[in-house]
Amino acid sequence: MTYLTRASSLHGFNEFTRSQNLNPAALLREAGLPRDALENPDALISFHRFALVLELASKASENPLFGLEFGLHQGVGIFGSLFYLMRNAQSVGDALRDLGHYFHVHDNYGDVVVHRADDHALLYYATEAQNLPGSRQVSELVVGVGHQLMRTLLGGRWQPAVAMFQHAPAVNLARYRRLLGVAPRFNSAFDAWMFDVGLLNVPLSDADPALHRLMQQHLDNASRLHSNQLPSHIQRLLRSFLPSGRVTIDYIADFMRLSPRSLQRHLAEQGTSFQTLLDDTRQTMTLRYLEESDMTLMQLTEVLGYANQSAFSRAFQRWFGVSPRQWLKQQKARS
Repeated sequence: MTYLTRASSLHGFNEFTRSQNLNPAALLREAGLPRDALENPDALISFHRFALVLELASKASENPLFGLEFGLHQGVGIFGSLFYLMRNAQSVGDALRDLGHYFHVHDNYGDVVVHRADDHALLYYATEAQNLPGSRQVSELVVGVGHQLMRTLLGGRWQPAVAMFQHAPAVNLARYRRLLGVAPRFNSAFDAWMFDVGLLNVPLSDADPALHRLMQQHLDNASRLHSNQLPSHIQRLLRSFLPSGRVTIDYIADFMRLSPRSLQRHLAEQGTSFQTLLDDTRQTMTLRYLEESDMTLMQLTEVLGYANQSAFSRAFQRWFGVSPRQWLKQQKARS
């Protein structure tokens, strides 16, 4: 299965990495993430590469708690439109139920779960056990984001009992306590927050039922579209990678942690193919660049990832029935 997350998972990445004396663009490039990932929060990116960029940043900054501190910095901005649904629910429990129900629209790697047990509740992020680079950074980021979410919903009433981590501590416990305000518990069954179950019944002030219904409709539509998003996701990747020439199905499949055969099969189920998407993307980009830029045909050949100008000219002839130079002459005559 291809694990994806919204690029909003990198909300605040530029500012936070710079505060750690890091170069955000270089980190994204090293992790193999599209260079425009931070500009399109609704775009889908590889979850594995998201985890990898956290790991790279942690090592480069020599900060073992990079993920936790980044999560605390991000807060609810990571959720995008999903937060507006939560904020307009009737109660904290309803907001968390909304988060769990629609979380797959944001991220298909894990699930958000609320577990009630007697006088306490657990809020945790459940994933399939996978040994991916950066998994500890992701776990701590999730706990940091969860802390800020509950603080946003509850204000001063957010007084958790304990923060729980599945892994061993990376630094001394005092540093965790300073960041989280509570004693952490390590080597636990979950990455979670434990808190008084009564907090789930706290009503949310200024909740707007009409806005909640509107956001619910929006996310229901997004859920239906989610299973059909692979072709558009591939095209976004192609637009990012074409200028560097990395447009083979092997490269794109590897980026998505799929075999080329699996990627072709998934695309065939959507009634398309990698070559069709590549061709369509190049055609769309060609028109845009010709209409909106002053690129030479040689520059355009390179940006579109063609080996030489004659290959580009043949494709152009097939798309538009004329050569690039003839097309330019026609446009000039019309203007």
